[in-house]
Amino acid sequence: MDKNPIVSIVTPSYNQAAYLERTILSVLGQDYPRIEYIVMDGGSTDGSADIIRRYADRLAYWESSKDKGQTDAINKGFSHAHGAILAWLNSDDILYPHAVREAVDYLTAHPDCGLVYGNCDFIDAEDRTIGHFNALQTDYKKLTHGYVHIPQQASFWRADLWRQVGPLDDSIYFAMDYDLWLRLAKVSRIQYLPAAEPWAAFRLHADAKTIAEDDRCWPDMLRIHKRNGGSVFSVIYAKYCLRKLLGPLIRWRRKRQIEGRM
Repeated sequence: MDKNPIVSIVTPSYNQAAYLERTILSVLGQDYPRIEYIVMDGGSTDGSADIIRRYADRLAYWESSKDKGQTDAINKGFSHAHGAILAWLNSDDILYPHAVREAVDYLTAHPDCGLVYGNCDFIDAEDRTIGHFNALQTDYKKLTHGYVHIPQQASFWRADLWRQVGPLDDSIYFAMDYDLWLRLAKVSRIQYLPAAEPWAAFRLHADAKTIAEDDRCWPDMLRIHKRNGGSVFSVIYAKYCLRKLLGPLIRWRRKRQIEGRM
């Protein structure tokens, strides 16, 4: 691999004008020299396109047109990508300045690794850190049982593997990243790097899918689990039952977090 390979990052967006500029600036502010940045807006009506136009001369590609949703936007974005390493960053999340460089350094030094991921903060609407993602080392076998522990915002993978196992399944609304991690882990080693500094921040706010539509995540994960030959007598089903029981409490705690009451 080239010492400084091109890294293609796709941002899917729809009516996220309140956060989109911060996302864009976090990518354009990376301390790595070769980033191909692609922004795919789904025809927003909140001024998002105007924000994107401000940075159009620094983007490799962008468009603002109706799509079939987040997964479709990501797939369309990667169809314009030319990089050797890929990532996507949702339009309300941010990358910390060193993230791309550290990911590239590891993938360059370890050609047997197909995906690398780091730590990730939880932040609120005002960029205040309110928690930390439970990132841990996992692998294909553990993923099939529901031990995901991979923050999508802090994940980077090789484009040649994307061409082998992609694109994302656009019938999956919520857990398309889990589906991708399974496919990548099945054909290549994946690695967690618990560096001193996190690579990304996952924004929790009232309109985020993680808050507003949390109950759609686990059905997606179970469908993926069954599609990969999983049994109902498995850890992931037990975790689903527990999550269903504790769901109201978990959602209440998250709302308290984003309201700054914890």
